[in-house]
Amino acid sequence: MSFLGWGNYPKIAGRVFNFNKVSTLSCIINKYDELIAYGNGRSYGDSALSKNIINTKPHSFFLNFDEVNGLLHIQAGVLLSEILDVFVPRGWFLKITPGTKLITVGGAVASDVHGKNHHIEGCFSESIEMFNLMLPDGKIVKCSKHENVELFMATCGGMGLTGVILDVQISLKKIKSQYINQTTIKTKNLQETFEAFEKYKNTTYSVAWIDCFAKGKNLGRCLLMVGDFSNDGKLDYQTKNKYKVLFNPPSFFLNKLSVKILNWLYYGRVRKTISKQRVDIDTFFYPLDAIDNWNKVYGKKGFIQYQFILPKEVSFKGLGNVLKEISSSGKGSFLAVLKLYGKDNNNYLSFPMEGYSLALDFKIEKGLFELLDKLDGIILKYGGRIYLAKDARVKKEVFEQGYPRIGKFRALRKKYKMSEKFNSLQSRRIEI
Repeated sequence: MSFLGWGNYPKIAGRVFNFNKVSTLSCIINKYDELIAYGNGRSYGDSALSKNIINTKPHSFFLNFDEVNGLLHIQAGVLLSEILDVFVPRGWFLKITPGTKLITVGGAVASDVHGKNHHIEGCFSESIEMFNLMLPDGKIVKCSKHENVELFMATCGGMGLTGVILDVQISLKKIKSQYINQTTIKTKNLQETFEAFEKYKNTTYSVAWIDCFAKGKNLGRCLLMVGDFSNDGKLDYQTKNKYKVLFNPPSFFLNKLSVKILNWLYYGRVRKTISKQRVDIDTFFYPLDAIDNWNKVYGKKGFIQYQFILPKEVSFKGLGNVLKEISSSGKGSFLAVLKLYGKDNNNYLSFPMEGYSLALDFKIEKGLFELLDKLDGIILKYGGRIYLAKDARVKKEVFEQGYPRIGKFRALRKKYKMSEKFNSLQSRRIEI
């Protein structure tokens, strides 16, 4: 059976193992090696691909909810969307959510996902009270910020390489509406973009779309969206009908000209420098989830999502150099997301640091990997790092320079003999 990441690259033949009780999972782990847990297949690259795949989605029961404290206990195969469907109408929302609700809770832990409020509330691990983890020997251990702490710090952001996450207890946040009061700020260049982020840095949620084809005086122009929940008491949340991409369009569909036109139209749709509107949860947090299989638009060869982060003090200069390199290459991305981040945490492989991150989608075509190698060099020059949950091609030496706690992670993998059981294409490539 063939498996791909969300970017449709790379592809691997593997076996799938389902389990509905922990005794079955223990037998699978005891019998096979080269295992990796697989949730809903939304990791972009090869972090959840291996010869033997443990499908966690059937392990998806809601176990308990403490209405007083907002503590939700769920199995790892539960989707974030399923949590929203049940709890938004009851006045609760995820403390931390990434740009898609179509991932499992286990995947959120393994990637230590972050969202539009990292500068205020940090990564997904900040909302975790505890989780149960099955180790390579079949033993189940409870992990939290106070118990089995090194396993907690290695598993949150550890890309499934410490074991199989069974169930998780997370704290939700109280909300009074399913609507966000959104302000959109239209900037003319990178200087204005940074000034806008700083001006609105105390707003709970912020994210920007940036025009990668803009050059010269327009370099770095963006649409910055900031907002917070309304207090109107309207909690009638319902999942919307989706648009569908039914087939892979020809490879020439997305080219330099078509993406440039898309960028021009998207930037131009906002007329005012500052505009306000009320939007629902899905529109603000999960715009791409409205399109089923949107990853197909990049063609059969797939695409690479490239996400990096730079320290705050050098973000302006570093991002300027990255945008110039992309613009001159002619391989600009339509999906280009810029975010502001707060301080990093103590987890060994968590991605965020205090600074700015840019996420880009590139169609796989001639010259792309050479461009990304050049961008890697810029990222390292400015002390940045690459996000493993999006990665499909970074080299070991590039990865290592961005993650100073990698030695601790490797030592823990060796201590618990994790590398003898749990591996992915990614872990083999970067040797972790």
